[in-house]
Amino acid sequence: MDFGTFFSNYGLLILLVLLLVFMFWSSRRRMQKQKAEVEARARQTVPGAKVLLQGGLYGTIVTFDSDNLDQPAVVSIAPGVEIEVHSQAILRVVDPIDEVVTEDEYLEAEATHDEYEAGVASGEISSISDDQKKADDADDEKKNGTDA
Repeated sequence: MDFGTFFSNYGLLILLVLLLVFMFWSSRRRMQKQKAEVEARARQTVPGAKVLLQGGLYGTIVTFDSDNLDQPAVVSIAPGVEIEVHSQAILRVVDPIDEVVTEDEYLEAEATHDEYEAGVASGEISSISDDQKKADDADDEKKNGTDA
């Protein structure tokens, strides 16, 4: 049997089998990628992460249960304004939380905040904009190489 008669008899069948194998392989590959993306998003969707919701709102996750997606997620969209949304309304994580704050870092930040409050109360610090101006001036002095 020569190649021409073999291809005319079985060519279409071989082509269909190859097409089916390719379709199966590509769909499995796509499903694996989607599963990996969903798992990555679930790992990033934690309290404190900034998210974009389906309606275009940006907010910060307050509570979220990745095990029970029927339970609504609580998202803070402004200071003191928290809304409940369906867990699948979270479109994507905008600013993922990568690191965990240690107890020492928390206590240090708390002490710095207490010092700031004491400075504002005593009048040493008048506003945040004054603090920013002082910091900018100090940065300018460092860039110019002069010390105050």
